[in-house]
Amino acid sequence: MQLKPINQQVVAVVGASSGIGRKAALEFAQRGAKVVVSARGELKLKSLVEEIRGFGGEATYIVADVQEFDQVKAIAAQTVEIYGRLDTWVHAAAIGMFATFEQTTPEEFKHVIDISLMGQVHGAMAALPHLKREGRGALIHVSSMEGRRSLPYQSAYSSAKHGVEGFLEAMRVELIHEKWPISVTSIKPAVINTPFWNNGLTKLGVKPAGIPPYYDPKIVADAILYAAEHPIRDLLVGDIAKLLDLAQKISPSLVDSLLLLLGFNLQRSSGELKSEDAPNNFYQPVPDESRIDGDYQNLVIPSITDALGKLPLFQLGTGALLALIATQVFNQSK
Repeated sequence: MQLKPINQQVVAVVGASSGIGRKAALEFAQRGAKVVVSARGELKLKSLVEEIRGFGGEATYIVADVQEFDQVKAIAAQTVEIYGRLDTWVHAAAIGMFATFEQTTPEEFKHVIDISLMGQVHGAMAALPHLKREGRGALIHVSSMEGRRSLPYQSAYSSAKHGVEGFLEAMRVELIHEKWPISVTSIKPAVINTPFWNNGLTKLGVKPAGIPPYYDPKIVADAILYAAEHPIRDLLVGDIAKLLDLAQKISPSLVDSLLLLLGFNLQRSSGELKSEDAPNNFYQPVPDESRIDGDYQNLVIPSITDALGKLPLFQLGTGALLALIATQVFNQSK
């Protein structure tokens, strides 16, 4: 399967107003792609398009809510109307909620599913007809390591990401069976320093946090751009993502024990109170939150495996890889 060079592509990035999606859109444009960006917040999209055009890139924006299929179809249709085709669809839109399962209402759980799972389903359904018409292309879905291993306080989000993995696997095999040269990639980041932690609805009484270490959004954007040119099934981003994936395969009960030890306290920021009514993007976008980076820059570390390139785990050797990761995390924690 041969994908076009990025500088020859038309790329739609859904969930581009902040964080990973915004960084990916900027990098696509910097590499010469024509970019269509979409999210719920128009002002944030306008600022992104202005930034891209400011360095000579080509971009336009479309306001859409991913839980509405007709609006997602409009992203794909208008992309083709404006630029003549669609080569790569990147779907990064998601919302988070931090609460115990018992604290979560059925309506809240469903809303997370509607955005973070059904939104991704809508994206694939909207993009596929156009990719097939073009005869090739890439579907790139930003999932999460929570699609492999669920975390406490995030039952709805973890469920959504498990669902993303499920429909992508089925769809991928169907496309291979039908001999369509369309790459389907799941990007599974570890904890990334984006405004996700600021924007999530919380019932913890404090500002939510990820379980450190954190990684820079750029390494996820780099993985997305790699997948746009190189057909690949899965990309685990961040050393801890690869380590957690291996640990979950070897002993889920060991991961249970680690999460019992670390997973509750470390997801609660110390001393920063936040009420359930504080500004969040659960139902509406946060108007002025267009940052790429979040508030945990002091906990960001480099990812050795991502720096070495997009290599499968076995190519590095499991023992050597784990030793490198463990050393890095240990040194950072001193």
